[in-house]
Order: sequence, then structure tokens, then C-alpha cells
Amino acid sequence: MAEITFDDFMKLDIRAGVVTHAEPYPEARKPAIKVWVDFGEGLGVKKSSAQITVNYTPESLIGKTVMAVVNFPPRQIGKFMSEILVLGVPDVGGEVVLLRPDLDVPKGGRLF
Repeated sequence: MAEITFDDFMKLDIRAGVVTHAEPYPEARKPAIKVWVDFGEGLGVKKSSAQITVNYTPESLIGKTVMAVVNFPPRQIGKFMSEILVLGVPDVGGEVVLLRPDLDVPKGGRLF
């Protein structure tokens, strides 16, 4: 990977938000869940399609705080417009585990 500067990193707007709604997305090419994440005042609720069906169900996501990039342009995922990129890392089997703060943080809190 190419090195970046701190200024490059600061161009990413990564925020904490709470999942308010989630539902299966059976029409997706790869198994996915549609999620709606509340980032609080200013950003409001944004939606995303996430390929996280191995480790999560829609019901298990409600109320969880997640981290997401909120300043990418919207992207069409099938018939669904994804507005954010929910962040995760692979588990030992290569499946996504969501990045989450280990303590309570305010909605919209920015990663720095």
C-alpha cells in the first residue's frame, strides 16, 4: 500500500452511528443486509448494504453502534442506494466483523 499523509487520512469522514433498522437484502448478488444508521444531528440517518450475513442477522444489528465512512458518494447496489461504507475487518474465516467502539460514544462522533 502507498503511504499517505495525515492530511489524506483526515479527508475520510469516519463517524459513529447507531443501527436503527436492518433487513435482509435477498436481491443482492452476494448475501447482504440493508442497514439504516443514525448519526445524529447534522448527518441524520444514512443507509448501506453490507455483506455481513455470516456474523450478523438484521435483528442482531438493531441498537449497535458501528463506524462508517460518511463522505463517499452514494453508490447503487442493485436497486438499493448505499450512502455510507460500514467498516469491518475479516475474522479468521475471512468474514466481516464490524468495527465498533468498546464504550458508549455520541452519535456522529468522528474518528480521529
